[in-house]
Amino acid sequence: YYTIGTGVGGGAIQDGRFVEGFSHPEMGHMLVVPHKDDDFKGACPFHGNCLEGMAAGPAVEKRLGIKGQDVPADHPYWEQEAYYIAQCAYNTTLMLSPDVIIFGGGVMKQEHMMERVHRQFKELLKDYVKTPELAEYIVIPKLKDNAATVGCLALAKSKKI
Repeated sequence: YYTIGTGVGGGAIQDGRFVEGFSHPEMGHMLVVPHKDDDFKGACPFHGNCLEGMAAGPAVEKRLGIKGQDVPADHPYWEQEAYYIAQCAYNTTLMLSPDVIIFGGGVMKQEHMMERVHRQFKELLKDYVKTPELAEYIVIPKLKDNAATVGCLALAKSKKI
């Protein structure tokens, strides 16, 4: 799961447990290749062109001068945004081979984004590995904005708190 909003956070679950090592994953800071039409250097003070620096809400606003929710659906920028998110899905697919990749957060509330991400992902992957059907593989949360609340309740219940 990745949330793309004010920042980019991510986590992976395997066998019902979070995947982590010495610390929590910083999946939002994976480096991405800048889009050929994007001269933006990134908003992340540590990495510049990491996923968060190129695709999170503050990066959209810093690049375009307006908040993402105010950018029209037909604005050409959305192809660049989809390219960065598709790179995230590509990297995740080849590193973890997950059953599903879920993208949530404010940026993914743009109804046109998922089709763009699917198309860009397919172009990047070039059929290198077989994935499930993209409509079932790269998705938005079924619980929409309630995902975090329900997840916290489920975690609390599993700990019998």
